Amino acid sequence: MSKRGSDFLYHWISDHLPDDPITDPVLLVIDMAVDAKQAAVAQGIAGQEIDEEIGTIYQFIMQGLR
Repeated sequence: MSKRGSDFLYHWISDHLPDDPITDPVLLVIDMAVDAKQAAVAQGIAGQEIDEEIGTIYQFIMQGLR
């Protein structure tokens, strides 16, 4: 993933983590990963650039949930 892509994801995820208790963390991670990818594409970051590191997106979100 490019530095631009990873910077975008880091900021997007930290801005969108819920403050409320999480009832289904797996569903949250999946939903957030999809939303983050869509937001990245809307910002001009190519989808394949994000797809290359989709595992990293999940890891970023899981770390944010801790």
